[in-house]
Amino acid sequence: MRAVLQRVSRASVTVDGQVTGEIGPGLLILVCAMEGDTDEKAAQLAAKVAKMRIFKDDQGKMNLSIRDIGGSALIVSQFTLAADLRGNRPGFSTAAKPEEGRRLYELFTRLMQDEGIPTANGIFGADMDVSLNNDGPVTIWMDV
Repeated sequence: MRAVLQRVSRASVTVDGQVTGEIGPGLLILVCAMEGDTDEKAAQLAAKVAKMRIFKDDQGKMNLSIRDIGGSALIVSQFTLAADLRGNRPGFSTAAKPEEGRRLYELFTRLMQDEGIPTANGIFGADMDVSLNNDGPVTIWMDV
């Protein structure tokens, strides 16, 4: 699975003029299930994200995890993270098929909740408007 983590002071996602998810301090997680991904990959990603020390401690060092700060995660599906950029028009054939992508996206959300992280979500496959205040900025790309 592939993800982009953005440390935020707040973030929200809107679909058809309605807010479907919003958080205060925490992580905006753009996530893409790739062809061949498994439940184990989703579990590895959730465990790694929950433990990732990218939040500042009292000395301003990135020593705290999202759990340590009591943060939340806004999880947004984004198949475009699978872009193949060999030409001028991206291809997305390495993304999981939509039904498997949805299943793994929903599993990843449940696994983040199991890690003790409050979550909010976009809507899988929808045209979403994502708004964020990037804190830092801190943006990290991950593959598991």
